[in-house]
Amino acid sequence: QVQLVESGGGLVQPGGSLRLSCAASGLTFSQYALSWYRQAPGKEREFVARIWRFGGSTTYADSVKGRFTISRENADNLVYLQMNKLKPEDTAVYYCKTSDLYNVEYWGHGTQVTVSS
Repeated sequence: QVQLVESGGGLVQPGGSLRLSCAASGLTFSQYALSWYRQAPGKEREFVARIWRFGGSTTYADSVKGRFTISRENADNLVYLQMNKLKPEDTAVYYCKTSDLYNVEYWGHGTQVTVSS
C-alpha cells in the first residue's frame, strides 16, 4: 500500500522559510509524479508543485513561482518543498500526493503551515 507522510510544518514569520518533507513508501513505477497541494481555511484545495519521479521535471503554481522549490532524493522516497519568502496567504495545510497510471490518487494526512507575525 502506498503511504505518504508529511512533516516539517510549523509557525513562521512572514519572509521566513520552511522545508516540508514527504516520506513515501510502497511506490511502484505506476506512480509517475509526486505533488504538493494545500488547503487554506475557507478555500478549496489547490495545487502547489509537482515533480515527476522519472526525469525530475517540475511544475509550480503561479502563486509560488520563484519562492518554492520542489525536489527529490535519488532514491525517490523523499520529496521536499522548500518554501522561502513566505507570506500570510501561504498559511494552509499542505498535503503530499502521488498519482498513478490507473488514475488513483494517494494522499498524506497533511502538515500545518502558519505564516504570521
